[in-house]
Amino acid sequence: MHVRIPLIAAVIATLSHVAYAQDIASWAIEMNQSYRIVPDVTYLVADGYEAKLDVIAPRDTSRRLPTLLYIHGGGWRGGVKETHFLDFLPYLEMGFAIVNVEYRMGRVALAPGAVEDCRCALRWVLDHAEEYGIDTGRIVVSGHSAGGHLALTTGMLTASVGLDRRCPAVNPDGAGRVDAYEPEMPVAAMVNWYGITDVADLVEGPNAKIYAVQWMGGLSNWREVARRVSPLEYVRADLPPILTLHGDADEVVPYNHATRLHAALEEAGVPNQLHTIAGGNHGGFNLNENLEAMRVIRAFLEQHGIISGTAPSEN
Repeated sequence: MHVRIPLIAAVIATLSHVAYAQDIASWAIEMNQSYRIVPDVTYLVADGYEAKLDVIAPRDTSRRLPTLLYIHGGGWRGGVKETHFLDFLPYLEMGFAIVNVEYRMGRVALAPGAVEDCRCALRWVLDHAEEYGIDTGRIVVSGHSAGGHLALTTGMLTASVGLDRRCPAVNPDGAGRVDAYEPEMPVAAMVNWYGITDVADLVEGPNAKIYAVQWMGGLSNWREVARRVSPLEYVRADLPPILTLHGDADEVVPYNHATRLHAALEEAGVPNQLHTIAGGNHGGFNLNENLEAMRVIRAFLEQHGIISGTAPSEN
């Protein structure tokens, strides 16, 4: 049974726990004054499943903020969006709005269901940008593990791949017509935490993992599907900047998924960076490692003009 942690209670608990120093308490109060929380918005209904997302948006929607579109991990078969609120605090401090996405697990839909859903979440963000104060030119997609994979596919795929059809662009002329030209959905950057980049590598062969095998299930064309949802298949010169963070002792998603992606992006001339956590496994990094990772992320976002090096942007 899927049990939701109430979003508002979780945020209040988080802020009250850290508000032991005056500066942090002041920051928490300022956040409460500046942001509103809109939980469990249905962005897609597919296979009888209501896919939901949470939004932490500016109260003043004339402030068009950079926005983090975050996708949780769990091997495409587990995890819930509500467990990642602490991950958002550094982004709120940097002046981001947050969109926190759930999607169909493998028990509801095999591949490529999760990829379709996350592409639809991006479509929802673009369609509701004005309502939530989102700067559509500064959307950053991120996630951990399977969420890292989904962040990459969300940001790298093009409309021609055909995985946006659960949420086709509506023709503004009305009458329920689909837009003759399916618009692309560009993002400003991707921050990939140890995500899968070659799905087939984890379905068959020495690196096969149960979570990947289950996501493919009994699909007779699983090789074709695995290729279709593998970020390595979509490397090209016009991609936005990509930052990958990965431990070189990861036994769940092999480190070479990061190095192969980095090499392919370098060859294509895509702005990218690989930050290696020496001795790091599949997450569970220590305090210093996480602090350094966030320093790298902030510097990366500054380098590519998504945030400034001073106060949060309010354009």
